[in-house]
Amino acid sequence: MSTEHEVTERLDVKGLNCPMPVVKAKQAVDGLGVGEVLLVTATDPGSMPDIEGWAGSTSGVELLAQEEGEEDGETVYRHYVRRVE
Repeated sequence: MSTEHEVTERLDVKGLNCPMPVVKAKQAVDGLGVGEVLLVTATDPGSMPDIEGWAGSTSGVELLAQEEGEEDGETVYRHYVRRVE
């Protein structure tokens, strides 16, 4: 099932392991305007708790949803993050 969010930017961090998905997501969110949504696509299962923890402890960032799915025969994790301030 796909979550529908109006995605402003996409960030592909497939193949990168902790902590790089969070580091790259932070850099990308810093470039967003308020209300814009970043979709982060990762292959590291650790990105699920890592991005959730980062978003929960970071002012100005809201985690909208996380999904696990298949892409080209590999498990991917999608994170929808909105800049709120």
